[in-house]
Amino acid sequence: MSNTADVVDLFVIGGGVNGAGIARDAAGRGLSVILCEKDDLAQGTSSRSGKLVHGGLRYLEYYEFRLVREALIEREVLLEAAPHIIWPMRFVLPHSPEDRPAWLVRLGLFLYDHLGGRKRLPGTRTLDLRTAPEGAPIKDEFKRGFEYSDCWVDDGRLVLLNALDARQRGARVLTRTACVAARREDGLWSIDMQDGRSGAVTKVRARALVNAAGPWVNDIVSRVAGQNSTRNVRLVKGSHIVVPKFWEGRQAYLIQNSDKRVIFVNPYENDLALIGTTDIPYEGRPEEVAAEPSEVDYLIKVVNRYFKRQLTPRDVVYSFSGVRPLYDDNADNPSAVTRDYIFELDAPSGGAPLLSVFGGKITTFRKLSEHALEKIQPFFPTMGKAWTAKIPLPGGDLPNADFEQFLSDLHTEFPWLSPSLVKHYARSYGSRARQLLAGTQSEADLGRRFGPDFYEREAKFLVETEWAGTSADILERRTKHGLHINATERKTFEDWFGNIMAVAD
Repeated sequence: MSNTADVVDLFVIGGGVNGAGIARDAAGRGLSVILCEKDDLAQGTSSRSGKLVHGGLRYLEYYEFRLVREALIEREVLLEAAPHIIWPMRFVLPHSPEDRPAWLVRLGLFLYDHLGGRKRLPGTRTLDLRTAPEGAPIKDEFKRGFEYSDCWVDDGRLVLLNALDARQRGARVLTRTACVAARREDGLWSIDMQDGRSGAVTKVRARALVNAAGPWVNDIVSRVAGQNSTRNVRLVKGSHIVVPKFWEGRQAYLIQNSDKRVIFVNPYENDLALIGTTDIPYEGRPEEVAAEPSEVDYLIKVVNRYFKRQLTPRDVVYSFSGVRPLYDDNADNPSAVTRDYIFELDAPSGGAPLLSVFGGKITTFRKLSEHALEKIQPFFPTMGKAWTAKIPLPGGDLPNADFEQFLSDLHTEFPWLSPSLVKHYARSYGSRARQLLAGTQSEADLGRRFGPDFYEREAKFLVETEWAGTSADILERRTKHGLHINATERKTFEDWFGNIMAVAD
């Protein structure tokens, strides 16, 4: 829609899932867009979640029916849009009569099954944990359980796919580029961006500004834009631990603690388990968040209450922590703070609107993006209509959203790949795996091997197509190779990566 070279329609601050989702949606509606992220895409909260696309079963206790219904509907929309990085998972909930009565759990699960028009996922069933194989790792004192459905997601890749689609539709995506100032001039936003690598400052003008900075949303409003917000973000820290998987089967577990919190125990990366999360008020710098020993002990204690296999801190192979930027609704209990999202629109009569996003969760990012575009639609009357509900994300265009069939087809096309490598490429890149593998005829064509299923060709692919600029971008966010290589292999990769990036510069 822009007809002036140095003016864009929309400038989005924040390369998390909400910012990337808004940029994608806006670009697809015909707006010219710049997405500006001060670090790497998904480096903050969006890659440090519990890796779930879920309705939020426990939110029903807080009467968040609108949010749960929207999340349940979105669960199936996203499952269709990205079947390579999102897939169904069954959750076993051992019943503890000390915490919640069985009738309340059954009622919650009934609503969960029916509130969002479930179509693809199987419904709830009751389990006798004494005889069901899912009950094998559970202590004998827990005799009854319930099993229900939700979905797993590779959260970091979800952000990347939205940014990729935004770029394919014309958006400029700038990583490691901070928005250092924004001011209204002559009915437009005049914006200063600083390259985090060179220090160079670039100016751009925009008709509208979207602040999707997550934990930094208030900072952007006050420090960068010089505005006063009537809303506040409440920072709540959530920590996870990763341990070797200690049960058979593909099912996950949802366990209740005596403080009424629920903890997920999920299969992770084939032979690991992801356990979390905590809910702790946080007042530090979001960049410095880390799992505390007390949080590790808390999670281990909850797991040991239910499982025969007793964990100790020595079992923890990795931990991470994220800051949830929740909308501050003045709830006393951090677990009760709403996971819904709120917008604040500052739009003086002279134009140049500022839309700030407070709250939100991974599952509802697409709908949040739609609602954000609705808020600024009056400033762009010829903007296109909502479109993302039916369009797959990059790599997600699998026939009938059938991942298993695609996996089989990919193995037929590249029979020299090992089964684990075929699955890794298929899960990570979907149909884009063919782009990564184009022209290869043997393992030698993948280049240097750095670790299990980790080759030079993939690393270069991520640099060339997905903004990877550091070794951590690849090992931690675009892939999970960092969990599967030893210290020597990591050092070898980091040295190699440093060399190729130096040559590129």
